[in-house]
Amino acid sequence: MPDLLLELFSEEIPARMQRRAAEDLKKLITGGLVDAGLTYEGAREFATPRRLALSITGLTASSPDISEERKGPRVGAPEKALQGFLRGAGLSSIEEATVQTDPKKGDFYVAIINKPGRKAEDIIAELVPDVVRKFPWPKSQKWGQAGEGALRWVRPLHSILCTLSVEGEGSEVVPFTVEGIESSDKTQGHRFHGKDAFAVKRFEDYVAGLKERKVVLDLDERKEIILNDAKTLAFAQGLELVEDMGLLEEVGGLVEWPVVLMGEFEQAFLDMPDEVIQTSIREHQKCFVLKDAKTGKLANKFVLVSNLIAPDDGKTIVAGNQKVVRARLSDAKFFWETDLKTGLETRLYKLDSMVFHEKLGTQSERVERLIALSEALAPTVGADKALAARAAKLAKADLVTDMVFEFTELQGLMGRYYALALNEDPKVADAIEMHYKPQGPSDVVPTEPVSISVALADKLDLLTGFWAIDEKPTGSKDPFALRRAALGVIRILVDNDIRLPLQAIFATARPGFEQGDDLLSFFADRLSVYLRDKGARHDLLDAVFALGGQDDIVMIAKRVEALGSFLASDDGANLLAGYRRAANILRAEEKKSGTSFEGVIEGAHLHEPEEVALASAIEKARIAAADAVEAEDFAGAMSALATLRAPVDAFFEKVLVNDERAEVRENRLKMLTQIRATTRTVADFSKIAG
Repeated sequence: MPDLLLELFSEEIPARMQRRAAEDLKKLITGGLVDAGLTYEGAREFATPRRLALSITGLTASSPDISEERKGPRVGAPEKALQGFLRGAGLSSIEEATVQTDPKKGDFYVAIINKPGRKAEDIIAELVPDVVRKFPWPKSQKWGQAGEGALRWVRPLHSILCTLSVEGEGSEVVPFTVEGIESSDKTQGHRFHGKDAFAVKRFEDYVAGLKERKVVLDLDERKEIILNDAKTLAFAQGLELVEDMGLLEEVGGLVEWPVVLMGEFEQAFLDMPDEVIQTSIREHQKCFVLKDAKTGKLANKFVLVSNLIAPDDGKTIVAGNQKVVRARLSDAKFFWETDLKTGLETRLYKLDSMVFHEKLGTQSERVERLIALSEALAPTVGADKALAARAAKLAKADLVTDMVFEFTELQGLMGRYYALALNEDPKVADAIEMHYKPQGPSDVVPTEPVSISVALADKLDLLTGFWAIDEKPTGSKDPFALRRAALGVIRILVDNDIRLPLQAIFATARPGFEQGDDLLSFFADRLSVYLRDKGARHDLLDAVFALGGQDDIVMIAKRVEALGSFLASDDGANLLAGYRRAANILRAEEKKSGTSFEGVIEGAHLHEPEEVALASAIEKARIAAADAVEAEDFAGAMSALATLRAPVDAFFEKVLVNDERAEVRENRLKMLTQIRATTRTVADFSKIAG
């Protein structure tokens, strides 16, 4: 079975686009082959700065022959209908069709269309140019001669290698042309160490030929080389690499032949926060920082990755990088010292001219809301009101510092450093950094009360504000990260076991807020996602929310957890079955009679020992479950419901609900209503699936 090798060779592809582009190439080519009737055993995609490559093994040599019937008009149909049928079926005359008989519809024409299979190379020659022309780059432009013949590609495309090979039978070029670029079996190696073209027969030759010419084809292999060599180089100096997986992915996409080198900078720069040094070196030079293995502090050295083997062992390259790093760190040091001299509070006036959102005012107006809401939340979370207000006042001040203007990803963190340097209370400083958190499912959650109050205020102001102006997430679009904000509120409340009635706090966050129910529903969706990730069932959350008035995230989570544990037990599963039997009988009888069966169970109409026992058990369970819920002991409430399991089973086994005596039948239906009402003490069992 043939193997396909495809390479698209171009100028440097941006590192952030490479992995996705290679995946898209694989998806589009394999999908097109399958659509055309071919199958394959395996496919692997690759990317380097100058090439996208795809290897497909075990490809079928041709697509299968296909025979299909196409039904036409009835015999005797108008000429116009017959001509349309002939054109669609590819027939030259009606005599080429067959006639079939339908007992109800009579005789009608049928065309038997035979489509012979196509060779794999013919399918590939048609598919690849189409994929290249329509490739889904995030950004691209036309290259080559202006006009319709120019190719739209991320960078100029120079050559296309496309071969089909069979073990022991050599390989052949699949011939086609894309905007003047003819396919071939030739490619190039490294820009400096292997730029002469060489021929390729199959994938193994291709990989070996590239490596011989200083190109490592596999991005993950390049990353592994960089990581291992960097660690080894650091270890030799008594240092440790500060690993950065995002930077490693990017640097792996910048080089075809990684050469790891070490540079250094002046010790004086270490007076700045570690994060400033790391961010400056990473963002400007794509280099890794190192730390002292004993102290854990940053060292005045860094690791850089070159794309070539220099004749002077990289000394010139290191010197050039050191010069640029020194200049960038000098800029950062200037920002750091200037910001410290200016302070935070003296910069607050600049927030007056910084628009948060055109419909929600400036950052200054937002800060005023954060102060008020943080103060309101402080008693609930156990925070000092004055410290919470102070932290809220300074929370956004670092947005107008020189450092954060240069490195926006340091917002919050720089605020903490500046606050500590200016002798603010450490709790205030920590809250300035932590009020943005958590920013994702794996991010840390604030635990100190002052930080909690400001973090909640920030997210609740964001949510109520955008809900008030009807800027809500739609589908996959969430430009203001409102889903993340709601999940952040949930994680803060649950992780810190904080009781907070959301409806009331919505009104506090934004007086006159009228979208409380809709925003609470949004929180319910986010809570469902959060609990599902922890193994909870979505139907249990529906069963709790169906009770109404549920806006305490912690209590909802605890109720769902207790309900899940209860239903996983034999008592819970059997009681649910008994509840459903009772509910089904009630539903049928209520529909038949047009009335409900509310009311007190009459002792005079209890005749069977099983119904006497059930009536007594219901009353005891109802009181015990209600008391447990009142005490927020949901496990206790479930235990109270569990006492109903045996008497409910015995009742349905021994007692006929629809007794011929009307008063007895009605009394027993009241008992079933009481079962339904008692279970609603903890959840709406009708919402529980399974």
